[in-house]
Amino acid sequence: MPIKQSNKNQTAEHTHTGRRGFITGLLATGFAMAVRPISAETIFTDSSGITSEEVSIPTADISIPAYLAKPARAGSFPVVLVVQEIFGVHEHIRDVCRRLAKLGYTAIAPELFIRQGDVSQISDMKEIISKVVSKVPDKQVMQDLDATVKWMADHQQGDTSRLGITGFCWGGRITWLYCAHNPNVRTGIAWYGKLEGQVTELQPQYPIDIATSLKTPVLGLYGANDQSIPTANVEHMRQLLKATGNGSEIMLYPDAGHAFFADYRPSYKPEIAANAWLKLQVWLASHLS
Repeated sequence: MPIKQSNKNQTAEHTHTGRRGFITGLLATGFAMAVRPISAETIFTDSSGITSEEVSIPTADISIPAYLAKPARAGSFPVVLVVQEIFGVHEHIRDVCRRLAKLGYTAIAPELFIRQGDVSQISDMKEIISKVVSKVPDKQVMQDLDATVKWMADHQQGDTSRLGITGFCWGGRITWLYCAHNPNVRTGIAWYGKLEGQVTELQPQYPIDIATSLKTPVLGLYGANDQSIPTANVEHMRQLLKATGNGSEIMLYPDAGHAFFADYRPSYKPEIAANAWLKLQVWLASHLS
């Protein structure tokens, strides 16, 4: 991967803000409290050859902050939406954006929890889910991602005719759903996103519900030892996708659990993460070139 390793906990890259009513909403500084202390294997990608900044995305009701990274050289590059885990747009998600920028993409990660709360300051994962994540409507997320794509096009921040999306954990589920929602998305890469679950008023569908109608090719990256996503669910999704013939694929790594790509956590599997990142590169190149 085009990255270098460091034990740094955070960067100094925080510029202007978005707004929520009268409250200024900055992206999280460094890593979310719930994942500290971070692992010695944590990866930090520098900004040589790329530019990165915090931007503000107007939506129907508020402006939301987002992290944007792109190649420093001139050009109109394919756009990749990066969808956060339950920890928000903290340093790991920003680092993924920088990695994508080094590969020649314009990557943007909007903060999708801002109306419901600041998850970066909550230390308990169960509290993050119960107080914030469970209260985020899928409809709101789809609209915010739509607004992000519009902002990118309006501000000529990339070539939105070559649009992709990738997301992790919570964002993995959203990746599947957004590919079904937006017909202009060319491809998606979903990292260990939940495929089946309890339907609620705010989360009325899961990827399994849209599998047979999905037209966008999605690469799913999953671990066979993931306690939160049974292998049977993954196999079910795989069989449904095969019936569509839309070109989607699912990789199921036998020695990986949940969050195997999260280099800042004990769940990190370096060799598997590296292999999955290479597959992402090939997948994006084949669908966004």
